[in-house]
Amino acid sequence: MSQKIIIPAKEVPVQYFDVAVVGGGTGGVIAAIAAARTGAKTVLIESKGYLGGTVVEGGTALHSFFNNWKTFGKEKVQLVRGIPSELVDRVTEMGGCTGHCEMSEYYQYDAVCTAIDVETYKLAANEMVTEAGVTLYLNTVMTGAIVEDGVVQAVTISNHAGISAIRAKCFVDATAYGNLCAAAGAEYTEPNDMAISAPIGVAGVDMDKYAQYVLDCGARADVARGLRDGETDGIVRVCAHNDKMPEDFARERAAIGMSLQITSTHKDYFMFVKLDYKLPVSPTDRDAMSAAELELRRRQVKAIELIRKYIPGCENAYIARSTPAACIRRGRCIVCDYDLTNEDVTSGRHFVDNVFEYGFHDEAPRYNIAEGGSYGFPYRAMLPVGIQNLFATGMMVTSNHHAHMSTRNTVSCMAQGQAAGTAAALCAMNDTTTRGLNYRVLRQKLVEGGVYLTDATE
Repeated sequence: MSQKIIIPAKEVPVQYFDVAVVGGGTGGVIAAIAAARTGAKTVLIESKGYLGGTVVEGGTALHSFFNNWKTFGKEKVQLVRGIPSELVDRVTEMGGCTGHCEMSEYYQYDAVCTAIDVETYKLAANEMVTEAGVTLYLNTVMTGAIVEDGVVQAVTISNHAGISAIRAKCFVDATAYGNLCAAAGAEYTEPNDMAISAPIGVAGVDMDKYAQYVLDCGARADVARGLRDGETDGIVRVCAHNDKMPEDFARERAAIGMSLQITSTHKDYFMFVKLDYKLPVSPTDRDAMSAAELELRRRQVKAIELIRKYIPGCENAYIARSTPAACIRRGRCIVCDYDLTNEDVTSGRHFVDNVFEYGFHDEAPRYNIAEGGSYGFPYRAMLPVGIQNLFATGMMVTSNHHAHMSTRNTVSCMAQGQAAGTAAALCAMNDTTTRGLNYRVLRQKLVEGGVYLTDATE
């Protein structure tokens, strides 16, 4: 039986903002920029010393700014625009992105590969947040929430300076785990239906020899060419599937959850080698996650052994980058006013309160958006039940496993961030609750911010 103590009450310094975004990851960066650009005094709180979240810790390609047009022979449409697209454009200009590269082989999964250099992305994100006028607190952890009558009054934070409080009119939870929503008393479940992972970046390799090896094996492979080391036609993605791969290699890498979904902006570097591990409990479990970190580190070392052993040109491979902590695909799932179903996603449903459109499904080709089109993400799917001034964004929304395999992806999280940040600013500046916000006003502001929206079909 665990013992407990009472923490004594104490006065702490407090700061005041219109909007507080907790979590400076994939969606939080975009949310903070959107809120500040809309005119709100905004603070962004991030526990690590950099911005970017899963985008830079996973290091895989960004899925996906476009519809899956190639599979269905449809018109190519960039669905996610606005601030997410602006950030990727900046990273590309800095030489840290392949651009939106068309898949030339096995495009049934995704028509486009947008691979990034993780370090360049960190810098670009930080610069854009700063330029927008956001107050940025890195290396700062949210430790609790003060709530009265369903309204979040403040959050407490801790860093090397000590404990303090942030008051705001409106809050955005972009923590991935749903930490703020949970602290505020929002209802949630913990599905524990996704593996966690600890991707590594591998240097001392030869991207072209790896690609040739996969093709020589006759395996199905996603292939894309794009901007790589300043050249415009380098191989930037090769994803080898187990069929026709050497049996020993396939068996050994499956045992450590190793994916050969390789993307890179460099000819001598694998930006993303994924190692998966299925926890027996939710990734919010302290003890289980601590044990998992060790297991994943062991798998990283084993992965290097396999790469050296089996892949030509990789005899001198070594780990050049590892995630600072295990990456999750889902922790808590926050109960919101609307919960997207897989039927909503795959049928291409568009709602009367759409805040962006999306066209990628991570279970393609098993599940795809109808006719290579798009579906709408409704505003009310970000509103935690019972809380009046809080948005839930990213992988913490959408309970259905298959629907979540679409909504949790990086580009969707970025688009959710722009919607939530814009809405939070409008709520704060107009002294209204999240449910009292006029959707037409929000839609107009989103369109002004570059968001692509079509009409509802419901």
